[in-house]
Amino acid sequence: MNYLRKNERVLLSGLRLSGKLGDHLTGIDKQAEETFDRRTKQMAEREGMTEQRKAADQMARIGRMNDIQDRATEAVNAEIVYS
Repeated sequence: MNYLRKNERVLLSGLRLSGKLGDHLTGIDKQAEETFDRRTKQMAEREGMTEQRKAADQMARIGRMNDIQDRATEAVNAEIVYS
């Protein structure tokens, strides 16, 4: 919503006037969440984050997964939220 207020005032006004703001925001949220989940899973698989690795070194895996989630969040924000 803040992004729309700062960068897309015309779009925000149009969505408010048409009564579609809630639907628009819900759609963006759903798309972002699905993309984040898919990307996180793909990145984790590509980088070898398996259950065996979790059992072998839990703290290292947590750190790597946090890094993967951060990168997935940045990508989703750039592609979906702020586009």
